[in-house]
Amino acid sequence: MKTFMANAQTITRKWYVVDAENKTLGRLATEVASIIKGKHKPTYTPHVDSGDYVIVINAEKIKLTGKKWDQKMYYSHSGYNSGLKATVAKDVMEKFPTRIVEKAIVGMLPHTRLGAQMAKKLFVYAGPDHKHAAQQPEKLEV
Repeated sequence: MKTFMANAQTITRKWYVVDAENKTLGRLATEVASIIKGKHKPTYTPHVDSGDYVIVINAEKIKLTGKKWDQKMYYSHSGYNSGLKATVAKDVMEKFPTRIVEKAIVGMLPHTRLGAQMAKKLFVYAGPDHKHAAQQPEKLEV
């Protein structure tokens, strides 16, 4: 018997909706990243993007435990000397409500071209509405 290897012709993709309201950031991100990678499927193949599409709604209502709203830092660098900027999680949430969830999930995907391809299957929305009703997504409890 030969070992099964998934390829682009054998993959079937589904759409899932995850409600992030009152969910802890890290626990939500690990589950969603696993679905985007395709690890929940019996046909998972590490070198093939076999994951599903995930829509995260209510990202503005995510929970952080402890004092992370005041102590967790998000860094960016301009590329110039002394161009490092640090922003607290509370300020990032006020300005860009979806960015914290996006960075947490994408950070758990591979940091390769395959990971960049997987990251395109993630859609994060601050409120309860999304524009992917035509795909008939299934509700996923995380």
